[in-house]
Amino acid sequence: MVAKAKTASKITRADIVKMYMEHVLLHGLPESVFSFCKENNIEEATFYKYFGSLEGLKKSIWIDFFNHVDELLSKNADYLSYSSREKLLTFYFTFFEMLTANRSYVLWALSQSDNKFENLKQLGGLRKKVVAFGKDLVTIDNEDKKLKITKKPVAVVGEATWIQFLFILKFWKDDESAGFEKTDVAIEKSVNTVFDVFDNTPLDNILDLGKFLWKERVVD
Repeated sequence: MVAKAKTASKITRADIVKMYMEHVLLHGLPESVFSFCKENNIEEATFYKYFGSLEGLKKSIWIDFFNHVDELLSKNADYLSYSSREKLLTFYFTFFEMLTANRSYVLWALSQSDNKFENLKQLGGLRKKVVAFGKDLVTIDNEDKKLKITKKPVAVVGEATWIQFLFILKFWKDDESAGFEKTDVAIEKSVNTVFDVFDNTPLDNILDLGKFLWKERVVD
């Protein structure tokens, strides 16, 4: 059992999230909201003030990750002047740095079921955020293009951003390189490739990415 936390009136949403992340790593998944609250000295009413269920709490952690990164980037004056390609690169680098800081929890959360699709259900809220982020980037990009033929399809890019995120997430999850330097390479190559495809530039980067993935055995 964890040490006694703050008094019920002072327990915040962030406190509950932190307690949950520590609890699952030390004791495994709680059997119920009641048992989680009992073991962490939280009143159930306080828990339900912020979350509807343990599953809802787990899903919200991924959204919190996104919101934290989004807030950091929005405060960076340099980031606001970046191109769409640079913004996406910066977003991924920052997001996966944060995941690395919480790697033990993230690996636990992504390995709860032998069914990979079950593990991905918790990412539903994050998916909406990432897709919207991709759409916003391409919308801004399109506003700078005069010819309709050079504009990128917003919906397609939004979905492509999510698929790309899942690819990088899997790569990062399996990455055993020092400082996760191979994940950084994967981020750079995949982002450059996607933008090259939509910009109709030579496909050298696609071949480069394919060779890299084959070398790292990401492609089955």
